[in-house]
Amino acid sequence: MRRRLSASSALLQNNSIVQGPKSKTSDPGFLGLPSPTLEIFPPPSSSIRFFRLRRFSSLAPPPSMATAAATTTSSSASTTSQNPNPFNLNINLPPWLRGLRCPFTFLCPPPPPPPPPPPPPPPPPEPADARSRRLPSLRVTTEYDSEEGVFANKVSCKLAGGLAKLRLSFQSDPQGQWQGGLEEEDPLQQLFARPLLAFITKHFSVLYDVEERNALLSGDASLPGGAVRLRASHDVKLQQGEISVITRLGDPLYKLELSSLVPYSGLPRATFHFPIGQVSVEETMNEEEEKLLSVDGIAKSDFLDGVLTAHYDKNNLNLRYCYKDNELTLVPSVSLPSHAVSIDFKRRFGPYDKLSYRYNFATDDWNAVYKYTMGKNFKMKAGYDSEVRVGWASLWVGEEEGKAKTAPMKTKLQLMLQVPQDNFRNPAFLFNVKKRWDL
Repeated sequence: MRRRLSASSALLQNNSIVQGPKSKTSDPGFLGLPSPTLEIFPPPSSSIRFFRLRRFSSLAPPPSMATAAATTTSSSASTTSQNPNPFNLNINLPPWLRGLRCPFTFLCPPPPPPPPPPPPPPPPPEPADARSRRLPSLRVTTEYDSEEGVFANKVSCKLAGGLAKLRLSFQSDPQGQWQGGLEEEDPLQQLFARPLLAFITKHFSVLYDVEERNALLSGDASLPGGAVRLRASHDVKLQQGEISVITRLGDPLYKLELSSLVPYSGLPRATFHFPIGQVSVEETMNEEEEKLLSVDGIAKSDFLDGVLTAHYDKNNLNLRYCYKDNELTLVPSVSLPSHAVSIDFKRRFGPYDKLSYRYNFATDDWNAVYKYTMGKNFKMKAGYDSEVRVGWASLWVGEEEGKAKTAPMKTKLQLMLQVPQDNFRNPAFLFNVKKRWDL
């Protein structure tokens, strides 16, 4: 052993030990192992290099050996921050790889990703127009019916941020149908006839008739919790009105409503609401001016995969059964005590077309309607009514029961052609158009 140490010392003194390039990182504490030292012993007659990895033991080495180890350790520690190589391997890299931080990616964790950029600041709010803050928005609606030959106009605006609405409605009579037989026509009356002014809020409204100089007041209020609700209306000119009180009977589905005329003229009308219908009792006068109590009501219930409805009014009972699925609708009905029977039949052939048929067995009257729907805002109908002996066809632009604001370009249009069976050479063409403007 001493001979080997002396030989090693001699080699160190004669500079026969070639050390590798300095490492870029220090290995103390890496993997919990002591720092290794790499020694290269070139043979005298060969260019092949032998690598020997020697680990220091706890025994104190000779002075020459300690000097070499200290030199290697200091060289490795001085370049710790340049090359993270825990084994101090002498590796000659090509020039295009020397600029990398770590040649062994499996020994070096990847750098953390850069933080995401902060979100852009929100755009500044657009400055509101001074005029729009002073004046509320106006909504103007005009409807013309060729059968009546008049224009129905309505101008409305919202006040106090939508808490109230002011509405003016009037009719224009270009043909002078409401002049009352006067020889001289009033141009103002033709353009501005039957004006009505309304002020509407959530719980109170006033409708004023300019020509009649009369006002109709109506309102409602609820006690905290909604257990009791009050509703009232009053005609100023006639000095008559009605007041109603609606209260819940424990369950919200059960309600009792009491309504009476003002001034008092008899017992109040009582209506009991329950989940499947309602029943009303009120005092009426017969032909002999005798006071009687009349009962009317309606009730619905599920029956045989359908809905059975019973409606009782003025000693007449109407029973109606409705069965409906995705393609077929069948509605038979019978009235008692007259025993009048009728049936409604509807058949859907696809998502766009449907056929409806109704027949009354008591009068032998019938009517049929074919409907074809082209999207949400276009509909075409054609049918025949045997009671009035008229065939007809119509086209709707916009929803039939909807408003003008949901129609294309806020315009509803209905075109109808009527052909009388007894005079089919003189058909009648009718149309109805309704337009809305938001100013």
